Amino acid sequence: MLNDQPRVHAPERGKSKSNESERNRPPSAARCLLAETVGTFALTVVAAGTVMAGALSHGDVDHVAKAIAPGLVVMALIYAFGDVSGAHFNPVVTLAFALRRDFGWRRVPAYWTAQITGACAAALFLREMLGTVGHLGASESSLTATRTVALETVLTALLVTVILNSASRHSLIGTDAALAVGATIALCGLFAATLSGASMNPARSLGPALVSGNLGNLWPYIAGPALGSAIGVALSFALHPHHDQDEKQAAQGEQNA
Repeated sequence: MLNDQPRVHAPERGKSKSNESERNRPPSAARCLLAETVGTFALTVVAAGTVMAGALSHGDVDHVAKAIAPGLVVMALIYAFGDVSGAHFNPVVTLAFALRRDFGWRRVPAYWTAQITGACAAALFLREMLGTVGHLGASESSLTATRTVALETVLTALLVTVILNSASRHSLIGTDAALAVGATIALCGLFAATLSGASMNPARSLGPALVSGNLGNLWPYIAGPALGSAIGVALSFALHPHHDQDEKQAAQGEQNA
């Protein structure tokens, strides 16, 4: 007697293995660099754009908005791109991961180039949209250059310490590290945006400065974050001296370790 039950087809093993292989394949270098470019573009548009919007709105976009907006966008971008490039979006974060030996030095120049390209593209976009108001949202300080370097050093050291120590506990907190990093950026902005600008990011400062041609006050926003990054790495080694695979997953993207 014929069996009238519908025939259930076994899954195609070859296709299943092929799909699994595609999912586990590390992101290409081009995808990583695209993520860093787009992410730094978005961060600079928001960070510099809120400064410009504040100037245009005559105060309707206030200090609190200028401080919190960059933290929120970084939080969102880590969730969106963390598994592709590690979601650095900041040359000194890339430097910190390299110093910590979680990220290959040979990849650093390409990441820096992508980040600076994204920041410059953001500044060009803002100039086309809003003109040159607020010096294109360039980082500005009410302190002396020496004090600006000192404050940017402390702020960046705090940020990098949070990033690296979140990375060392990646298996425990996973993508929730985005909350800690975004909150740290917002907190530093609330405290110091009216003092040093709370940049903590040479790319974010360099993009508007290059496009506006105002490079005279740029060096504290490179020197301070670079020094702060080194201090953050030293603190990370003191707190978490041992390396594990989790750190590389956080630094390079979960699929790219």
